[in-house]
Amino acid sequence: QTSEEILHHLQNIVDFGKHVMKQFFGENYFHHGEIIQLPLDFVRQLCLKIQPERPESRCDKDMDTLSGYAMCLPNLTRVQPYRLVEHRPILCIEIKPKCGFIPFSSHVSQEIKHKVCRYCMHQHLKVANGKWKRPSKYCPLDLFSGNKQRMHFALKSLLQEAQNNLKIFKNGELIYGCKDDQDCLSDWNELARHLKPFFFPSNGLVSGPHCTRTVVKELIHVITMALLSSTEACRAGDMKTVPVSQGRSYCEASAFNKELARNGKHKVESSGLPRGCLLYKTLQAQMLDTLDIEGLYPLYSRVEQYLEECPEERSTLQIDGPYNEAFYEKLLDLSTEDDGTVAFALTKVQQYRIAMTAKDCSIMIALSPCLQDECLEQRPVLLTSKSRFTFSVSVLDLDLKPYDSIPHQYKLDGKIVSYYLKNVQAKDDAVVPGLFKEHEDCTLVLHKV
Repeated sequence: QTSEEILHHLQNIVDFGKHVMKQFFGENYFHHGEIIQLPLDFVRQLCLKIQPERPESRCDKDMDTLSGYAMCLPNLTRVQPYRLVEHRPILCIEIKPKCGFIPFSSHVSQEIKHKVCRYCMHQHLKVANGKWKRPSKYCPLDLFSGNKQRMHFALKSLLQEAQNNLKIFKNGELIYGCKDDQDCLSDWNELARHLKPFFFPSNGLVSGPHCTRTVVKELIHVITMALLSSTEACRAGDMKTVPVSQGRSYCEASAFNKELARNGKHKVESSGLPRGCLLYKTLQAQMLDTLDIEGLYPLYSRVEQYLEECPEERSTLQIDGPYNEAFYEKLLDLSTEDDGTVAFALTKVQQYRIAMTAKDCSIMIALSPCLQDECLEQRPVLLTSKSRFTFSVSVLDLDLKPYDSIPHQYKLDGKIVSYYLKNVQAKDDAVVPGLFKEHEDCTLVLHKV
């Protein structure tokens, strides 16, 4: 790409953040960055310096050393705004929560998609393809439920099998998370050693399994509180999306539900998310996917056919930007009545792209210990049994998903569902052919002995 093309691409990213994603997340959660120019010699030196530090999976992607343009973004492993806690130790947890709802669209062709979430199904295909050694017990619906018991289970599952969905940083350096596609740092004792000064600064707990469990429990507690926190200052824009209550609130494949069933307990339903918290805002953006990829793909094909006939209209339709106020205004049409027009199809396609972006974003929770008598300009504070933290919650990785990736998503969805039906559900049905299943009418007959 030429320097001008790269500048245009970066400007699109900034504009999309300013005019679209900020409307969902508000200024306090979202940082759109700015474009800067750098001397080419500096960029080349930087590239050489960081190359040995890059993960193996990223080494096939080249850094741009020719255009001289770059995006300047805040270091979100630090509490925002950073200047308030500049000289304190800082802990940061990065979570990639994935899709927090089950499709409710009538366009879904396989009933299993109304029962089991995309993440839980995809886990089995990833293990079969060798991407991960074992499936994670994490289910996004548990994290997005707002129920603390389910959220704690989800976070514990992420800590047990981090994959690329959880990382922990101390003072900006990675101390826990996935090194590459096969090797996960899963030593909780080592993690507890790093975390203990944050949660038990003067406590006698030094080592052993009890200490590790206690420290990890405190970590899960503080992450949950941060995810459920909300302030009036973080109020988002005027986008009114699908009610979060729509659709099913639990996933049949969730390990949490299976453990409840094993113990003879009833399902724990959602408690609901506070409207101002980042999980709620993320879920609202995700639920712009009202049709599911199965309902969306024919509309994408309609737009494609129109572009084949009128290729000059691509810029008029703003498929590749500019992502300005006019682009955002078109997103506000949430009607589901298909009038057969290209305009309707394009609106649904753009809403789907934003939903996909929100499904793949990351949440950064930065924590820094603060003393009892400090208020730090009335910043919010989280309390644990022995510590108190000032904190910030931010969202990143919100670059708009490419229009051209929709056919890939359609094919991948088919593969995920097909593999799950053939290799997972079929085995489950074979294992328990004669046992009681949910919603079956069973009668217990007693005979005299």
